[in-house]
Amino acid sequence: MDSVFMPIGLYFGLQYGTDLSDNTVFSIVTAALGGVSIIEYVLRFHRLWKKGSTCRVIGGRRWYLDFFHWVFSGMWMVVMVELIVGTIPTNPPIRLLAMPPTSLLYVFGTQMTIFEMMRLLHIPSPVRVSSQPRGSTLRPGVYSLIEDIVAVDGSGGTEFRERLDRRYRSSHVFRSMLERLSVFWAIGALVSAVVMTSIIFTIDPEIAYTLGWSVPFVLAAKGAIFTWIYVRYMLRREKETWSTQGRV
Repeated sequence: MDSVFMPIGLYFGLQYGTDLSDNTVFSIVTAALGGVSIIEYVLRFHRLWKKGSTCRVIGGRRWYLDFFHWVFSGMWMVVMVELIVGTIPTNPPIRLLAMPPTSLLYVFGTQMTIFEMMRLLHIPSPVRVSSQPRGSTLRPGVYSLIEDIVAVDGSGGTEFRERLDRRYRSSHVFRSMLERLSVFWAIGALVSAVVMTSIIFTIDPEIAYTLGWSVPFVLAAKGAIFTWIYVRYMLRREKETWSTQGRV
């Protein structure tokens, strides 16, 4: 919620409630967003890096961190570059400053699409992807997201990574579910990003700024609701398969 209400609320509150220049207004917004992101980044890094970490990737060293953290680092750099570059001019380009959430969709969608193409073409992973070592067969793009976010941010720990790995290996229904969800999120992210870009650069700048910092999160929320419904359906199907066949 801070990623939606903070930039929009700060912008309109400072723009129309103070005599600050446009440059100062956006500098404050950027500093606020950057501060929150840095805190979240450092806390997550500490959980993975600290000695005796209980959420590290399976068989991984401290400096491996996890794949989501490296992707998060890349996303964070893209957003910060856009915000910093956008606040340098005396008259900040508000359309550029409306782009960070859409840029995240581009990065996320592109990474997921590349993973799916490599998986379908049976191209071995050129890098370590969380608990999956370099050279292994890639798993669906959402697999590493589930593994890393639940293990670290959800406090599931390394034990969750191990249980998820066993579940993936033993259940074809579970594997099919993740494959379909990966395609859904990859295509959805890229299509949403293209549509948002066209909107941001064609409508009124302030409306574009408002939509740019709200619509991507609304779309993500709708996608999450669909995912929740679909996962519940597939898990019921998996349970039925187990009951009737004695295996999944």
